[in-house]
Amino acid sequence: MDWLNDGDLDAPGLVRASMAHLNLVAIHPWSDGNGRMSRALHTLLLVREGGMAPEFSSIEEWLGRARNTYRYYDVLAEVGGPAWTPERDTFPWLRFCLRAHHQQAQSVERRLNTTREVWTALDEAIAQRGWPDRMLYALYPAAMGNRLRRATYQADAELSEQQAQRDIRELVRADWLVAKGEAQGRYYTAGPDLPESITRGVREPRPLRDPYA
Repeated sequence: MDWLNDGDLDAPGLVRASMAHLNLVAIHPWSDGNGRMSRALHTLLLVREGGMAPEFSSIEEWLGRARNTYRYYDVLAEVGGPAWTPERDTFPWLRFCLRAHHQQAQSVERRLNTTREVWTALDEAIAQRGWPDRMLYALYPAAMGNRLRRATYQADAELSEQQAQRDIRELVRADWLVAKGEAQGRYYTAGPDLPESITRGVREPRPLRDPYA
């Protein structure tokens, strides 16, 4: 606790946060939840030092990918050792955490770019068809590979139930949406005629760059 408040205050925030994470998980004070508590502490130090947005101050999403989860445990075993050994070299751990933050930022940037590209392309395509702008709220989830429900579209576009139903029926007739399920379980996904040029960017893999490759 003394170190968290007063130790190595001149060190970069990302380094201090990574070391706090490592030290707490290495002490292993609880029978369960040590990893998630250490990751919460990691984020807390970053927020205290810089007020960073959660998309950049947390590596939880990045660690949630299976390959990264395995690497996380591997590097903890390499650096932490079988018992509390603070003299061990922490360089592999710091590099792991800095890579995680770098690639998390790349993921956020990629998501924002994809959102902008899909939204702009849909806006242009809807205008060409002469459809109302509100249909963006129906088509965007489907174009992004998600499910659309009538109630969600109705709320997002601030429509009556009848208006939402009419719009969705028109999009289904045009094969830009396709209905799946029945009654209360019905939802809609991208149809076969939703232009491929709109959805291409969502489907194409965009590998993250390793800053230490």
